[in-house]
Amino acid sequence: CNLVEGEDQVEVNGEIFPKPFVEKPVSAEDHNVYIYYPTSAGGGSQRLFRKIGSRSSVYSPESSVRKTGSYIYEEFMPTDGTDVKVYTVGPDYAHAEARKSPALDGKVERDSEGKEIRYPVMLTAMEKLVARKVCLAFKQTVCGFDLLRANGHSFVCDVNGFSFVKNSMKYYDDCAKILGNIIMRELAPQFHIPWSIPTEAEDIPIVPTTSGTMMELRCVIAIIRHGDRTPKQKMKMEVRHARFFELFQHYDGYKTGKLKLKKPEQLQEVLDIARLLLSELGSHNDCEIEERKSKLEQLKTVLEMYGHFSGINRKVQLTYLPHGHPKTSSEDEDARKDSPSLLLVLKWGGELTPAGRVQAEELGRAFRCMYPGGQGDYAGFPGCGLLRLHSTYRHDLKIYASDEGRVQMTAAAFAKGLLALEGELTPILVQMVKSANMNGLLDSDSDSLSSCQQKVKARLHEIMQRDADFTEEDHDKLAPTSSSSLLNSMESIKNPVKTCDQVFALIENLTSQIRQRLEDPESADLQLYHSETLELMLQRWTKLERDFRMKSGRYDISKIPDIYDCVKYDVQHNSSLNLEGTDELFKLSKFLADVIIPQEYGINKEEKLEIALGYCLPLINKILLDLQRTHEDESVNKLHPLYSRGVLSPGRHVRTRLYFTSESHVHSLLSIFRYGGLLDESKDQQWKRAMDYLSAVSELNYMTQIVIMLYEDNNKDPSSEERFHVELHFSPGVKGCEEDEKAPLGFGFRPASAENEDKKTDQGSLEDLSKVKGTDDVDRSILMSPLPSEAIGFQRKSPLTRARKTGSMEVNT
Repeated sequence: CNLVEGEDQVEVNGEIFPKPFVEKPVSAEDHNVYIYYPTSAGGGSQRLFRKIGSRSSVYSPESSVRKTGSYIYEEFMPTDGTDVKVYTVGPDYAHAEARKSPALDGKVERDSEGKEIRYPVMLTAMEKLVARKVCLAFKQTVCGFDLLRANGHSFVCDVNGFSFVKNSMKYYDDCAKILGNIIMRELAPQFHIPWSIPTEAEDIPIVPTTSGTMMELRCVIAIIRHGDRTPKQKMKMEVRHARFFELFQHYDGYKTGKLKLKKPEQLQEVLDIARLLLSELGSHNDCEIEERKSKLEQLKTVLEMYGHFSGINRKVQLTYLPHGHPKTSSEDEDARKDSPSLLLVLKWGGELTPAGRVQAEELGRAFRCMYPGGQGDYAGFPGCGLLRLHSTYRHDLKIYASDEGRVQMTAAAFAKGLLALEGELTPILVQMVKSANMNGLLDSDSDSLSSCQQKVKARLHEIMQRDADFTEEDHDKLAPTSSSSLLNSMESIKNPVKTCDQVFALIENLTSQIRQRLEDPESADLQLYHSETLELMLQRWTKLERDFRMKSGRYDISKIPDIYDCVKYDVQHNSSLNLEGTDELFKLSKFLADVIIPQEYGINKEEKLEIALGYCLPLINKILLDLQRTHEDESVNKLHPLYSRGVLSPGRHVRTRLYFTSESHVHSLLSIFRYGGLLDESKDQQWKRAMDYLSAVSELNYMTQIVIMLYEDNNKDPSSEERFHVELHFSPGVKGCEEDEKAPLGFGFRPASAENEDKKTDQGSLEDLSKVKGTDDVDRSILMSPLPSEAIGFQRKSPLTRARKTGSMEVNT
């Protein structure tokens, strides 16, 4: 056997197996099965074994395959974290149970008697046919086998032969009856035993429970921003060396004129080129290498950070420039100005921090309480409805994330909290999180701005360059939507140029303080948050200092979000340095950022909608598809009706779709809800209050959520407007570093809900709207409970609810 092992694949006798793949010992008696993960998901392997106590697998950072013994390699199949075990008794009977996949976190869920927890499920017609074929093919009347359900299909992964269900009275009753019938069918004629062949139907008829006046939760859709991250950093350089062009050609860059390099071996090639050019520069000062030495050194330093490539926190983009980079008038017009070049953009940072992981996991736990059976119980063990629902296959859960590492890791950490999983994030990421970069569903190419965005940014730049206090005219120009948070920030800024002067002076002061610390031997080797050094911190700030004030003396307004990003990170995570002026810098840069960030997505309503559609159209279409429930088979993963007493309409799903993305999609989606004409504010008091709340939110911070919940009343006519009920919930995410006095208060409003009837005094600044109560439908759905601010600082959980007409959000079937 010829085995060639690569970073993200193995080649066996010319056959390539990309990771993730499964490595199984040829001997069926050896249960040490390994699953290897790709570097893009964090690498390493999950090692499965025969259950020992409460463990069935363990995660290992080791990524190399085993070199001794004989193994079978198979493609890994992600199954949303559950296996189905099927037990036949003859070709016409199959009992099925679900259990947590041993590959997920390796912890065996056990009941009070110490037995592994399993949940009965119903097999589809196709799966029953498979069970019949397995039983007949193996000539095994009593036979157990394992099914994997993935992407709407079922696959047999293991046939165990003679085995019984561990703990099910129903199964043993059925098994005894069927085996008795088989034996009697065989022996009765032989021994002349009087016996009548039973004619019972396969299933006992079940009377479904009625929904009564309660509405049934049918669909939960959430769009969530990623958690706390390290500051994003970027460096651009024009390169002309032949090695870079060879690399560009090797990865088919000429097809589209653009190339993204994220894989470890690709980044290693870029690093090798940088090292080679730097060594040539060192030995031959006159050699024809046009790359600037300082930028090459920075490229080398960044690629060498952490000592390994995880493929999640760095990327290099190359763009082909047929006539070189456009020159400014001040630059030398040399003879080679028209020769082709490549624009190399190096991006690093922007990783999910440990705090970000905690935020996502905590929100996942709290999110369970959105579901029936949650009772809003966040404090006790919220095993409640959601965990039971998910384990029994009545929960159709899909988690999507854009291809950015921080977004994928947020999704995995959220899933860990939501489903009470344990262990590392890599196995959860590979099995539970689907990459959604197809059709631009959650990704956006931030380097290619639309013409509308470019015009908006130019206008924003122009308004913010005026060295005078904002006038009423400026308010009309910059805040035509009259957003209260925007007007508050403009009031605080007064003169934008003077405020930028103050910000620049504070950055200069900050960099000089960091330089002094570096000269001090005691603090030179100080480790900052997330393994950053003072030197790297200084690089971060000096680059901003250099880029913020341009040679013309004017300010580059596009750097404001980066400045705010950096100071927010340092105030939150590096406050132990006690650097002077950081609080003031945080305050001023936040005022500026609160104007610039939301307005980059459009200044007036028309622009906001045009830009939002550019980002969000595929996502909006997908959300509509989710709500209409027409694109998936309703009967794939039914819970067995015998076990669903007390559950509304057995066999029907609660569909959950979670979309994890970045700030651009959250801003855009909110613009569509605010300015897309869903309802008329002047005619709907509740919608007006919701819009006023949004207007008062200054920042869509990490873990911002927009949640759409669809309810159905099965007693109403399918064509009636009252059949469906849609709710919008919103939270501006984690609490900021400082208390914002002008932040909106209150926990939303639900007409006629018992919870709010008891707590009208706890509604913050929200007015008493009991006068409109009589005209609204009764709404008894579960209120998303406010999260505990002392744990990780979530706050202002404000549902944007709708209880009467559902307008254009109405879903008819």
